[in-house]
Amino acid sequence: MKILRIYMHKNRELTRIKRDEIKRLKEYLTVLQQRLERYLSYGSGPKRFPLVDVLQYALEFASSKPVCTSPVDDLGASAPSSGTLPAQTSPSTVEQQGPSSSDVPSTSPVQRSVIHKPFTQSRIPPDLPMHPAPRHITEEELSVLEGCLHRWRTEVENDTRDLQESISRIHRTIELMYFDKTMIQVPYRLHAVLVHEGQANAGHYWAYIYDHHQNRWMKYNDISVTKSTWEELERDSFGGYRNASAYCLMYINDKEQYLIEEEFNKETGQVLVGMDTLPSDLRDYVKEDNKRFEKELEEWDAELAQKAQQEKLLSQIPRAPAPSPAPVQAGEPEYLEQPSRTDLSKHLKEDSVQAINKALAEQEDRSPEAIMDTSSHNASAQPAPNQRVVEVAIPDVGTFVIESEEGGYDDEVMLTPNMQGIIMAIGKARNVYDRCGPEAGFFKAIKLEYTRLLKLAQEDPPPECDYRLRHAIVYFIQNQAPKKIIERTLLEQFGDHNLSFDERCRNIMKVAQAKLEMIKPDEVNMEEYERWHQDYRNFRETTMFLMVGLEFFQKKSYMEALLYLIYAYQNNKELLSKGPYRGHDEELISHYRRECLLKLNEHAAALFESGDDQEVNNGLIIMNELIVPCLPLLLVDEMEEKDIVAVEDMRNRWCSYLGQEMEPNLQEKLTDFLPKLLDCSTEIKGFNDPPKLPSYSTHELCERYARIMLSLSRTPADGR
Repeated sequence: MKILRIYMHKNRELTRIKRDEIKRLKEYLTVLQQRLERYLSYGSGPKRFPLVDVLQYALEFASSKPVCTSPVDDLGASAPSSGTLPAQTSPSTVEQQGPSSSDVPSTSPVQRSVIHKPFTQSRIPPDLPMHPAPRHITEEELSVLEGCLHRWRTEVENDTRDLQESISRIHRTIELMYFDKTMIQVPYRLHAVLVHEGQANAGHYWAYIYDHHQNRWMKYNDISVTKSTWEELERDSFGGYRNASAYCLMYINDKEQYLIEEEFNKETGQVLVGMDTLPSDLRDYVKEDNKRFEKELEEWDAELAQKAQQEKLLSQIPRAPAPSPAPVQAGEPEYLEQPSRTDLSKHLKEDSVQAINKALAEQEDRSPEAIMDTSSHNASAQPAPNQRVVEVAIPDVGTFVIESEEGGYDDEVMLTPNMQGIIMAIGKARNVYDRCGPEAGFFKAIKLEYTRLLKLAQEDPPPECDYRLRHAIVYFIQNQAPKKIIERTLLEQFGDHNLSFDERCRNIMKVAQAKLEMIKPDEVNMEEYERWHQDYRNFRETTMFLMVGLEFFQKKSYMEALLYLIYAYQNNKELLSKGPYRGHDEELISHYRRECLLKLNEHAAALFESGDDQEVNNGLIIMNELIVPCLPLLLVDEMEEKDIVAVEDMRNRWCSYLGQEMEPNLQEKLTDFLPKLLDCSTEIKGFNDPPKLPSYSTHELCERYARIMLSLSRTPADGR
């Protein structure tokens, strides 16, 4: 660059002189072209011809000999029976023989008498030459005229040729003006072209840069980089297409091979590869970041190895016998006493068993049997008016007669898939309950329910049948939640007070409540427990946003649908950042969010084209309050090419108005609006508060979600 600056400074004065000379030559060239045009387009009427041709035509006319034939002669030749007419001397022949002016009238009476016969008086025209020719011209006149026309034609041809040669010389001089030896010491080639679309005060910019390694032009448009061609570059650069043209050309030194081929160290001459091609500050930053990444990989490998060792140790730990002495409980899983993932030896397992036994010994009166006895005694002592008996029909389960305290039964909870599954599991464990008591019945029922949910989590259902919406535990299993979180959630479901509708369910419910009370604070991380349940609530909320947004979309209420779909996409993206099964299909939400924006853009553009002030304002309100704030959401994800193309389509639609004639007030509004639309910033602006969601029961949510997913014409996989 230093050599370039010195070179440009050295030739500054010479360049100025040559530019002035080119300017003078172009002015003179314009004068010559105007003079040449007068020769090539001669005349004063609407039709003009080259002057050389005009003179040639005049010469041909003057040299022509008139040949006339009387219509009567033709008639006589075609009808000989009428008699032969006497031969007449044609006027042209007489004229060529040089008759005097007095002879002309003497012959005309004879001709008129022949022509104006009764049968030809209204049809036969007067004598005319066979082709254009002078009627009266002497040999002397013809000789002078031919001489003048020949001379004039030659002069015009010479003048035209001289003008054309002068114009060609000037063009050649201009082309070679900068081919001065002092000005071609450093060859350059075109490296980049910057293009602007729009007007002086608003528009859109992009660049074409030549990739010397791939030998092709690349188009850099905002965050989109695509392959291009020289034809596309020319089309955008020369103007006349989409109101776009180039405004800056960049050249590079053709001799500096490191700019074109590979990069070299200026001091050693060695080829630079990889990070050596980066500036020193950026190279140091990348190296430090790589070191941190390598350290993270080492920690990750160590963590995986530790987990593998823990699982190996846990597989060697013998299972403790079930609390119930009944043989049916041998081998049954004890969810409260299963080791956590942080247990490293069987000593911790033994400590857990001892802690549970100690708690049972210290709180003997709070054992499940004691609790059930106490509760039964209290229940029998309570007055009858505080009891109520209702009959509830639960789908897929049956009809139950429920006895519970006033206010202690929630029919909506009883209809949830969770409660239905628990009631079914308790029903299947009836034999164990009858033979071995409530404790054994509880373990049997909880095992059956966990096995059922595990099977559901391993299935791959269609999008309209999402088991995660029906059961929080399915969501936890699919996302590999800690087993302690799953166990506690399942215990809380079995301990729900709504299960107190018959004696068997009530006793199992009390066993589950007793198990919950015996869990020590250090056995389950409650903060982590709350985080998992909050994630599940966020998942259900995202589902509601998606469901309502799609319902509005199908009703063509795009303004209402947009806000729901935006929050569905943002919440879903946050969920998916924690795991692939934590949210819904991102492509599905992105598609309908994009379609919603495109349809609103078309509607706003149609309002703007109407020209009505109120409709124009409504269209711009849609753009400013809905479309423009959403564009950064589409541009922030570089991998979503369809979103980027949609943004370009929306911008091009509005930029196309720049070249059209419109009222001044519309032009002013368009000028104020376009900079907001063409803002390339990906900074996400604040939105209004999330739309208020209606309250849905689990059953209603699953039903409406299944209905909307079945009605979609485009149903990709749900993310699993």
